[in-house]
Parts: sequence; structure tokens; C-alpha cells
Amino acid sequence: MPRPSARRGRPQKGDLQKEPPGGIDTEPEDHGLGRSRGGLTTKIHLATELGQKPMSLIITAGHRHDSPQFQPVLEKIRVPRTSQGRPRTRPDKVRADKAYGSRANRSYLRGRWIGCTIPE
Repeated sequence: MPRPSARRGRPQKGDLQKEPPGGIDTEPEDHGLGRSRGGLTTKIHLATELGQKPMSLIITAGHRHDSPQFQPVLEKIRVPRTSQGRPRTRPDKVRADKAYGSRANRSYLRGRWIGCTIPE
């Protein structure tokens, strides 16, 4: 029966890394940090009105893509009415950059009857 090599007891290259190469796939909900371009970064996904007042906000890790955050940001919008009634949750129109121009985002806006200006 062959004996195990003496080298097996020592740590191998890569065993000492704190996280797997490429980063950790799942980030806890209460964290907004992620590795991007060599450092810890954060992204703020924000919906504002014309007067630049924030209406909803989501913070994610810096290496996460922008497009999947489009629908959650819009769903968090709650604008209280001056009179009684439910808060307003649907904007009249959305302007966004090319990162948000996916088919899924456009069909989501059509389904909620929200006009959009998103370059292709």
C-alpha cells in the first residue's frame, strides 16, 4: 500500500485564499460590498423625480450588473398623495441609459403602462 506524500500535509497553492477566485457568488442581504477592479466597491441604484429628489434606492455590490436592479428600484417607489389614498407607485415616464435597455425591462414597463426613453 503506497504511503501518502509528505507534501499533502502542507497547504497547497490557493488553499490560503480567503475567498474563491472570482469572488463570492452570494452576498448577504445587508451587505453592499463587492470586489470590482481590485477593490471593494458599492453601487447605488436610484430613482429620482425631475427635481432630483430620490424616490427609491437600492445598494448592491460593485460587481453586480445594473439591469437586474431596474425592476426592484421601480417597485420600491412610494409617493404619498397630498389627499387621502394609497401612495402612488407608478411613474408616468422613465428615462434610463443603455444598460437598462433589455427586452425584459422594456416589457416590464409596457406591462405597467409606463412610458420610457431608453437608447438602444
